[in-house]
Amino acid sequence: MSTRPDMAGRIVCFGEILLRLAAPPGRMLLQTPALDACAGGAEANVAVALALLGHRTAMVSVLPDNSLGRAALDSLRAHGVDTSGIRLRPGRMGLYFITPGAAARPSETIYDRAGSAYALADPGLYDWPALLDGAGWLHVSGIAPAVGDGPAQAVLAAMRAARAAGVRVAFDGTAAMPGAERGQDGAPLLLEAMRMADVLCATPRDIALVLDRPELMDAAREQDAARVAFAAFPNLELLAWTRRVHHGANEHELSAVLHTRAASVTGGSYRLSGIVDRIGTGDAFAAGILHGLQTGMAPADVAGFALAAAAMKHAITRDADPVLTGAFDGRS
Repeated sequence: MSTRPDMAGRIVCFGEILLRLAAPPGRMLLQTPALDACAGGAEANVAVALALLGHRTAMVSVLPDNSLGRAALDSLRAHGVDTSGIRLRPGRMGLYFITPGAAARPSETIYDRAGSAYALADPGLYDWPALLDGAGWLHVSGIAPAVGDGPAQAVLAAMRAARAAGVRVAFDGTAAMPGAERGQDGAPLLLEAMRMADVLCATPRDIALVLDRPELMDAAREQDAARVAFAAFPNLELLAWTRRVHHGANEHELSAVLHTRAASVTGGSYRLSGIVDRIGTGDAFAAGILHGLQTGMAPADVAGFALAAAAMKHAITRDADPVLTGAFDGRS
C-alpha cells in the first residue's frame, strides 16, 4: 500500500492561530517564573502535520500586526504551510494557557481569545473563491467559530463556498466549544456545519447534543449514533471518533472507530503511559484521517494510521512545532 501523498489538491485549513503558554511539567500555572511559548491552534496543527507528511497545505486566518503575529506566521511558513491566506490586522493575539496534569490531577486549559484580531475580523475579509482555488479539501473545527459571531459567520461561509466549488469539507466537531465564549447556545451552528461535512470527527456525545437526542449518549448505542448521524447529515461520507479511558493523568487507553455508510472499522488500541502532552492529539487524529483519504488507504488503514498519529502526539510536547516531524514523517 503506497503512502505517497496525492498532490492534486491543496488542503486549506481555516481557524484561529493562538499563542500557547504552558507551565513546565509538575508546576501549576502560577508556580513558575517562566512559561513555554509557541504558536498553535487546532487548524494550524492539522496544516503543519499534513505539510510534514508531504501534502500541500494552506492556512487562512487573521493575526495581529505585531511581532507575535508575525512570529506565528513565520512558524507555519517554516514547516512549508502556505501562509498567503493569513492577513495581518490591528488587534491582539489570542492566547491559551496550559497547566500540565500529573498523578491524579488533570491538566487544565484556559482560553483568552475575546477581542483578538481573528475574533474582530470582518467575515467579508475572506475571498473564499480565491482562497479555495485549486483546493481538494477545506478543514475547519468547532473551536474556530466559538469566539464570536464574526468567526462563526466566516466558518459557515467558507464551508458553503467549498461545497459550491466541489471542495470536500472536513469538520472536527470534537474540538467544539459551543457558545462557551459567546454566552449562547452553539448547537444550531454546529448542526449546520455538520450537515455540510463530507468527513466528520464527532463523538456520540457530540451527535447527541447537536441533534438533541440524549439517548444516544449511552455507550451501548454507538452504532445507533452513527446511523442517526448518516441519516441527519446527507453529505457525510465518513464519521470517526476516538475513545479514551483514563487510568490517571499520565496513563490513558486510546482507541478509535471509523464509520462509512457501508461499514464500521476500528483502528486498534494503545495503552499510553508517561504522557507528555495531550494537547493536539485530536488534531493529529484529524490529520491522519485526511492523509489516509488523500493517499487512498482502505478505511481500516485510515483508522489505524490516524489513531497511531494521535497516540504518538501524546509523547511530544507543544503544538505546531518542528518536533512533530518524528510523529508525522510517514515512517514512524
